[in-house]
Amino acid sequence: MIRPARPEDLSTIADLVVQLARYERLEHQVSMTPSDLGAHLFGSPRYAEVLLAEETGSAVGFALFFHNYSTFLGRPGIYLEDLFVLPGHRRRGWGRALLAAVANVAVERGCGRFEWAVLRWNEPAIAFYRTLGAIGLEEWQTFRVTGQALTRLAAMAEPEPPSRVCP
Repeated sequence: MIRPARPEDLSTIADLVVQLARYERLEHQVSMTPSDLGAHLFGSPRYAEVLLAEETGSAVGFALFFHNYSTFLGRPGIYLEDLFVLPGHRRRGWGRALLAAVANVAVERGCGRFEWAVLRWNEPAIAFYRTLGAIGLEEWQTFRVTGQALTRLAAMAEPEPPSRVCP
């Protein structure tokens, strides 16, 4: 069964995030807490949503996603931040079911696209995504600013937009 996450699922979601980070060899980057997740998944505003895959009442996977926007299409889209299925439950259709459920949300909401990133070394995931009709966007490169670099960049912002009035 695939279902939307509820506030009482926070510790489960946090645990799944840590297991995903471990699989991706990025556990050292995890600093979130269930409280962080609760504020962002169920607070106001809601920054992201989670769908859980459950088998016999236990979570076996999740998909975390949020809206983005395409100026070229003039429509919202959905960005899949995380997709993870516990190792003992892989190859049973849970990944496909989670992706299909997020795609359904995108279609129901009138989104123009559904996209995500994958680590280049994760060949099993890349092959799986291609079987679903997903295409790699080789011409695009992702950039990221975090931590002190983000703080420095933010400090460059002018307090108010420059005036467009000529003297």
